[in-house]
Amino acid sequence: MSRPKTIQCPTCSAPVEWNSASRFRPFCSERCKLIDLGEWVSEGHRIPGEEIPRPMAPDDHDQYH
Repeated sequence: MSRPKTIQCPTCSAPVEWNSASRFRPFCSERCKLIDLGEWVSEGHRIPGEEIPRPMAPDDHDQYH
């Protein structure tokens, strides 16, 4: 029988076995998972690309006419 693959937690670099028993994979714990989520929410993590202009709300359009 082969050993499960081991990866590093993206948040703290702790070893994590890649199997169904690793509940929070690829993270080692719920804490590390929530830290990562917080980084995405606060835009600490971003995917590079051009910024997409936000559509104007209908009432914003009326202010300029």
